[in-house]
Amino acid sequence: MTTLAPWPYPRWIAHRGAGKLAPENTLAAFRLGAAHGYRMFECDAKLSADGVPFLMHDATLARTTNGGQGVGGELPWHALSQFDAGSWHSRVFAGEPLCTLEHAARFCRANGYLLNIEIKPTPGTERQTGEVVAQHAARLWHGAAIAPLLTSFQVEALESAAAAQPELPRGLLLDALRDGWLATAQRLGCAAIVCNHALWDIGTVAGAKAAGLRTLSYTVNDDGAAQRLIDLGTDGIITDRVDLFTPS
Repeated sequence: MTTLAPWPYPRWIAHRGAGKLAPENTLAAFRLGAAHGYRMFECDAKLSADGVPFLMHDATLARTTNGGQGVGGELPWHALSQFDAGSWHSRVFAGEPLCTLEHAARFCRANGYLLNIEIKPTPGTERQTGEVVAQHAARLWHGAAIAPLLTSFQVEALESAAAAQPELPRGLLLDALRDGWLATAQRLGCAAIVCNHALWDIGTVAGAKAAGLRTLSYTVNDDGAAQRLIDLGTDGIITDRVDLFTPS
């Protein structure tokens, strides 16, 4: 029987800071998630054209900033830093800027919060993004008792992160359980599988645990789904509903 290494992270993780209650991937979202009692946040990290890791989910700027139809990763950080990343959500957040990974790290470390950094490369920059995000994470969390968890759907990004900073914990994100999913996670030296919550059942959880992997789920927004995952013995629940679930 495989003995799992100790898992330092809480069960409940606030998706993109505060789910949908604040503009995603901003410090405003982290603050609101924290106000609801969450101690760990998930965020998306990509690179500016001049190599600054910043938080944004989409490749393009249109949905979550006033930056027009351009690709975020094609602009330098100075230009990105001028955009409004809050007005799209609601007037109360007007003027909220994009957040660098460094800003997120300072906030988390100053307050004792933990972070799940999803490496979200601009298409074509998977290896560079994995390497740079890992290098920055190692620097920003140097000396921290608990390192951030690096996750990605992109195998190339995780390979580069592992090569750059092998001591940082990693998780493979999955939207389907393709052939060889466990073997891929093991080859990448992952500590966890993070997948669509509907993919976990007694068999898949048992298989992951037997392989020495922790089991996390996205994005869980109703009581029934959450209770099913708790009953299965999974390790982490990523949710938008920071107003519904009381983290433990």
